[in-house]
Amino acid sequence: MEKTYVAIGGADKDLTNSELEALFSDSLSKALADINDSGKVIILPPDITRFHSRAGFFTEIAANKLGDSLGAVLPALGTHMPMSGSELSRMFGSTNKNKFIVHDWRNDVTELGRIEEDWVEKASDGKVRYDWPVQVNKILRKNSKDSGNFSLALSIGQVVPHEVAGMANHGKNIFVGCGGKEAIDKSHFCGAAYGMEKIMGRADTPVRALFDEGLRRYSSELPPILWVLTVIGSRTDGTNAVRGLYIGFGRECFEKAAALSLEVNVNLINEPVNKAVVYLEPEEYRTTWLGNKAIYRTRMVIADGGELIILAPALERFGEDEGIDSLIRKYGYRPGKEILEITEKDPHLGSNLSAAAHLIHGSSENRFTVRYCPGEKITRNEIESVGFEYGSLNEMQKKYDPAVLKNGYNNIEGENIYYISNPALGLWAEKKRFIPI
Repeated sequence: MEKTYVAIGGADKDLTNSELEALFSDSLSKALADINDSGKVIILPPDITRFHSRAGFFTEIAANKLGDSLGAVLPALGTHMPMSGSELSRMFGSTNKNKFIVHDWRNDVTELGRIEEDWVEKASDGKVRYDWPVQVNKILRKNSKDSGNFSLALSIGQVVPHEVAGMANHGKNIFVGCGGKEAIDKSHFCGAAYGMEKIMGRADTPVRALFDEGLRRYSSELPPILWVLTVIGSRTDGTNAVRGLYIGFGRECFEKAAALSLEVNVNLINEPVNKAVVYLEPEEYRTTWLGNKAIYRTRMVIADGGELIILAPALERFGEDEGIDSLIRKYGYRPGKEILEITEKDPHLGSNLSAAAHLIHGSSENRFTVRYCPGEKITRNEIESVGFEYGSLNEMQKKYDPAVLKNGYNNIEGENIYYISNPALGLWAEKKRFIPI
């Protein structure tokens, strides 16, 4: 079904909570009437790492509106660690915690089918050749022994530039957020092999093609999916504003959201930045698996020989689970060519392609310095062992105080630095290096 209920947005739009609630509630009512099925509904929001998406706000509204028709809430964790009780409360408010299910990307999945290796090779311009499994959490598959037999799925989240898919959300929320190890491994590696800088900020990429084809071939095995997509921008005072809301069945709402995100979230700068400082909010960033957004999203703006300083007060490890953490510690962040060579020769890394992709993404390719400044939970030796430079958090925060700095250029003791308060909210690029296609 292709039907759009809401498509409201603009670079200067600032939708209020009351407007968002009214638009969403009306759309949900219309969608339920259109599917003509009074069965249970499952909500698929992101986790705490996408707190600013406003997905928690919409989830709470939907839960209250659905009442007994709410079957489950399955946060689309992907490879991320499960949310704690306090995180669930912070993000989802009064939503009944008994309705939440933890997605286990290693064990709780079913395969709907496979996309042929010839198809994947063509979509990736020959960068990879393997088939791709279309995997989802087993409760989403209709008419199976593990199915929740849901009449509708609400996939809620933010469209924003992304290092693997180009733009986040839509099919990615299903096949990565609620997907399995092989699908995540291969989709991430496809993007890394193709080239992150050719992907970020684009709606149509090789990885997006996989997700779209998965939906085209196998959506009949899933409940109808109502996409609820936001585009978040920054006000002049640095606070967040909802610039767009797009709700509907099909791909049109994603395309419109992606077009606005390109306008709102891609920050093009005339000259390369010699020094960038990025702050990682403690409640969201505890690992480099997530914190390396500071690298992904700034790499196209940092000058050759420049420096990226990452203030990471809550950093406690590298991977979101022990398996990924051990792989990062073993191989470290290296230039892409080195990781590709190791992946071909070493079956340990070759069987964990999402980790290989992450290691490629987290390297500056020896073009600029990455200086991580962690709190007390991780040591200098650990930081340096994976290929980063170390910085003292106390010293750096005294000089580059997040409470004082404003997003964008700041003059600190005669030095011009570029500050970013949350790398998840955008993409920063030197104008001549970003060509939208």
